[in-house]
Amino acid sequence: MRRGEVEVVFVATPAIGNLIPAVEFAQRLADHDPQFRSTILVITDPHRPLVSSYVHSRAASAAAASGDGNLRFVHLPQADLPNPSEYQSAFAYISLHMANHAPLIKQAIVNLRSAGTRVAALFLDMFTIPMADVALELGMPHYLFFASPASFLGFTFYILDPEAREAIESEDMSIELPIPSFANSVPKRVLPSLVLKWKDAFTMFLAHAGRYGGTKGIAINTFDELEGHALQSLRASAVPPVYSVGPIIDLDGPVKWHPQRAEQEAIVQWLDKQPPSSVVFLCFGSMGSLGAPQVREIANGLERSGFLFLWSLREPPRGKLDFPGEYEKMDQPLPEGFLDRTAETGLVCGWVPQVTILAHKAIGGFVSHCGWNSILESLWSGVPTATWPIYAEQQMNAFQMVAELGLAVEVRLDYREGSALVSAEELERGLRCLMDGGGEARSKVKEMRDKSRAAVAEHGSSYASMRRLVQQLRDGLDLEDDQETKFPPII
Repeated sequence: MRRGEVEVVFVATPAIGNLIPAVEFAQRLADHDPQFRSTILVITDPHRPLVSSYVHSRAASAAAASGDGNLRFVHLPQADLPNPSEYQSAFAYISLHMANHAPLIKQAIVNLRSAGTRVAALFLDMFTIPMADVALELGMPHYLFFASPASFLGFTFYILDPEAREAIESEDMSIELPIPSFANSVPKRVLPSLVLKWKDAFTMFLAHAGRYGGTKGIAINTFDELEGHALQSLRASAVPPVYSVGPIIDLDGPVKWHPQRAEQEAIVQWLDKQPPSSVVFLCFGSMGSLGAPQVREIANGLERSGFLFLWSLREPPRGKLDFPGEYEKMDQPLPEGFLDRTAETGLVCGWVPQVTILAHKAIGGFVSHCGWNSILESLWSGVPTATWPIYAEQQMNAFQMVAELGLAVEVRLDYREGSALVSAEELERGLRCLMDGGGEARSKVKEMRDKSRAAVAEHGSSYASMRRLVQQLRDGLDLEDDQETKFPPII
């Protein structure tokens, strides 16, 4: 068959942490079989200009690298934004905004078919799963691409049980939950804020989770050697087939497209001067930032510890839907004289190319918000983590990394907006455990680095899982041919 004879369409949320792994997965799927071409339907969000920079760069590189065009981007018109009265949380805002695109998604697929394109399947994510209705209307299979861990996917199925919801919604925070995708009981205190705090988000989260069971399959950005228990639990339960296809990482990182990528050179030059595995790297993700009182505690903790450090310090967002920005003066939130006193031992900067930094030989430990992409990147580079979750499912990720897998040490497991400050002493203890102690975790992380790379290599576990997914897509096409399926007319 000719390359690109069949289209696989992806609808991904326009947030960097969701979009990048979805695009990399789409590319990998197309690379696995010359029959398929992947098409990304690009949703525009005026609050997320960074997404536009990424899409523009990625589309250009895909066109240059693939002479036969196995990955392409189709931009959708902008849908109406949700009214502020309709939501309390960012989760609800994103969910509502995605739902407003349903007619545009439908029309884009109709246009593809009208041009003679054969569409094999529609891939959706955690926020765009309501578009399953579009797939059902058009008589096409739909799949879920899950960019969070398999353990959290198991949690989304677990909370569909009324008894589980009753325990979660009770006021007793001492409860431990028997979530099948975790080997240990999970303390209620590490559940996400969208479950514990925001009613509108929890309602939508439940509605989305209820759609997962109707998919033809679920591709997860994980690998068997990392989340064996969670994956086994899912495969043994009455859920659609799960395919562990990770780690899916953009190894080039944002150095190709980020507006502030020019700063990378000075950071790397500083790291080049440091001894191997000597530097603590602190970074809280593209959406992570901390208030001035907490920043001062971090500064004091770093100074007390005496470790070399690289600290990505971002200014908190100013509006409800804004994102962290860059300080005009880096010393603004820091204790007086801190930059002068640590000039020989540390570097405080704004945005950093995290993938590139984690791969540098000087990095010996990573204080992280425990976003799943960041965890996979740190494991890929063999860098142990100290957990400091902030938002989304990061508290559960931190619990899994420390209590389940022994791949991280704890600063906090349940930190979130509104939590008590992490004191300088608390951070110092975590840093010493990370850099001086933590030998077992460091050893396990080094082993997991090799396993993560082997998983995606030919004959690896994720490579084989991807082949099974591709075969299922092909089988669906064969069945379609046998039955001479007639699609309903578009009115």
